[in-house]
Amino acid sequence: MTQPTGPQPRLDVRGAVDLSGLGRTPTPAPGGPASGAGAQAQGAVVDVTEATFADVVQQSLEVPVVFSLWASWSEASSTVTADLARLAGELEGRFLLARVDVEGSPQIAQAFQAQSVPAVVAVLKGQPVPLFQGPASSEDVRAVIDQLLQAAAANGVTGRVAVEQTPQADEPEEPPLPPLHQAAFDAIERGDLAAAAEAYDQALRENPRDDMASAGRAQVALLERTRDVDLAAAREAAAQRPDDVAAQLAVADLDLLGGKVDDAFARLVDLVRRTAADEREQVRVRLVELFTVVGDADPRVLAARRALANALY
Repeated sequence: MTQPTGPQPRLDVRGAVDLSGLGRTPTPAPGGPASGAGAQAQGAVVDVTEATFADVVQQSLEVPVVFSLWASWSEASSTVTADLARLAGELEGRFLLARVDVEGSPQIAQAFQAQSVPAVVAVLKGQPVPLFQGPASSEDVRAVIDQLLQAAAANGVTGRVAVEQTPQADEPEEPPLPPLHQAAFDAIERGDLAAAAEAYDQALRENPRDDMASAGRAQVALLERTRDVDLAAAREAAAQRPDDVAAQLAVADLDLLGGKVDDAFARLVDLVRRTAADEREQVRVRLVELFTVVGDADPRVLAARRALANALY
């Protein structure tokens, strides 16, 4: 892992302001507040927005910066980000963890060309170094960071972030997940989406009103549908065939994964207006499934539900 050569993604989101996050209730970042992300991590963890992105990239001239892209609906991305926050404290500022909520700052995900979360990208001397995408164990995360620090040293990036060594009050332990939910979470962690789907399906057979299982199952279905999809090819197909339902559904899925929630919803609502019979029902069902992924209480879902009702009736 050396400093990359050749064309690189454009790491500049200044002037690109996304409004989809306005009105969204902020979700606490994984690993705790940036000012207290573990007893030793204070100062080594920052939460990045489009407004602060350029300043954080500038810090990569002196210290390795690790961007962890996460979303509230992705348990795997929360776990990876929390593991990185703990590791930032243990390594006493040898790298700066920059947490990015892709729902609130989708332009950053686009700058890194990230198609899904979790996605972890380092920046050395202003140049992006993709580390990994998808679930990873804490051991794998540590191994990747070890390799990054070696590459940083080889490129003369050996600075440290000033870390405060202040104790942190113990946080109350979260209640354990129900067994089937834990089984699904563990399966996602190891990349076994089929096992995760079966665990959630079993939970729903036992309790059809299990909203957490319904949301988890919808998230797994989204990951299954998009796992092998090429973003550029999908967008080109959708642009060339605006009435191709499958092509439009694929881009809507990718938009949702990239944090462009409003774009995904608007695409499918418009498609509902332009289709009929079985095709219209197929689009409606997918849109409702994406509502479940985002969460019924989200204001963007509430607005899209009203738009869907107007399109149908």
